[in-house]
Amino acid sequence: MTWDFILRIFVAGLLGGLIGFEREFRAKEAGVRTHFIVALGSALFMIISQYAFKGQFDHARVAAQVVSGIGFIGAGVIIFQKNAVRGVTTAAGLWVAAAIGLACGSAMYPVAAAATLMTILVLETMHFITRKYGEKTLSVSLFPVDNEGLLKYIDAFENAGIEVDSFTVSDGKASLQIRFKTKDYTQIIKSILSITEGKKVEIV
Repeated sequence: MTWDFILRIFVAGLLGGLIGFEREFRAKEAGVRTHFIVALGSALFMIISQYAFKGQFDHARVAAQVVSGIGFIGAGVIIFQKNAVRGVTTAAGLWVAAAIGLACGSAMYPVAAAATLMTILVLETMHFITRKYGEKTLSVSLFPVDNEGLLKYIDAFENAGIEVDSFTVSDGKASLQIRFKTKDYTQIIKSILSITEGKKVEIV
């Protein structure tokens, strides 16, 4: 049984690592190592839950703690920055990696492989679609600027085809969230710098 257990955690780590590779390839918060370890650890917990205890016990008790416990790791990769939440997809990927690990720990290899394939397929497909057709956002900070000046800049952005999604003004500094569809970031940045010439600008 020992080699069977080793095979289970190896397959779990491998499948989790495949999801992690996609995330790392996209320069996301958690990559191959994190997903590999999460999936492998989940498989190990599943094996322990099923085989490490003798007598009458609930086989799902240890495995159930993985489902809730993985939330702490997932929360760690979610970032709130510049009025935008980032890392939710990566956190969901870690959650799925844990589930794949539990499946491998139960020797449910076809289900685990199918889940891995579907996860990577959805991630890659949506990346392609959003990159080609989806809207993108940038955070632009201007200073010094007053309320009247800000309205002029917003009108200038709108005339240039740059949609201002939201804005705030505080202590002479304006922060704007702009939205656009073009794939050419360079052209958008050139337009922003041209409109805000003479002001200090931060673009994120």
